Amino acid sequence: MRVRITGLYAVTPDLADTDELCNKVEQALRGGARALQYRNKTAADVLRLEQAAALQSLCSRYGVPLIINDHCALAQQVGAAGVHLGGEDGPLAAARHRIGPQTLLGASCYDRLPLAEAAVAAGADHVAFGSFFASAVKPGAVRPPLDLLTRARAALNVPVIAIGGITADNAPSLIKAGADAVAVISAVFAAEDIEAAARRFQSLFA
Repeated sequence: MRVRITGLYAVTPDLADTDELCNKVEQALRGGARALQYRNKTAADVLRLEQAAALQSLCSRYGVPLIINDHCALAQQVGAAGVHLGGEDGPLAAARHRIGPQTLLGASCYDRLPLAEAAVAAGADHVAFGSFFASAVKPGAVRPPLDLLTRARAALNVPVIAIGGITADNAPSLIKAGADAVAVISAVFAAEDIEAAARRFQSLFA
């Protein structure tokens, strides 16, 4: 049975220290994060491989899928569960062909339902929309309306993920509108108690 991305989808912050990164991620996993995306836009290839391999080992222990942002080859190299691609990361159909049918493929679809429909047709297993709220990670990102989640949930047969500036206080509105999962960086990994923050997010899906 294929994994479905639901609940808290934790996305890593950019950290150069692999031990620090793994420590923070393990706290999030203990708190109940259901999926992890490794996203590091600044690391060199050697560090990215080191971190991805360490996170894959950690996620395997917790039975949580690791999704690699942007890099199909890296996902294959460390045996990750999947890849997530943005609009400028190349054709989804080519990525699907490269990674094979068993590897998860996620796609960023911003504020466009037609883009999500095309992504699913090209082989995406889940789609992400956002930024729904102001985000320090992507301050210039488009801001889709909440009802996009409702329309996407009705139109698509894959999990719908919300991203962008999400906190435990505003996440319920996204879940009510139709989000199967919320992708979160800062509100989990910048929290004083990462495990408690993750647990609070995951409890919203109970």
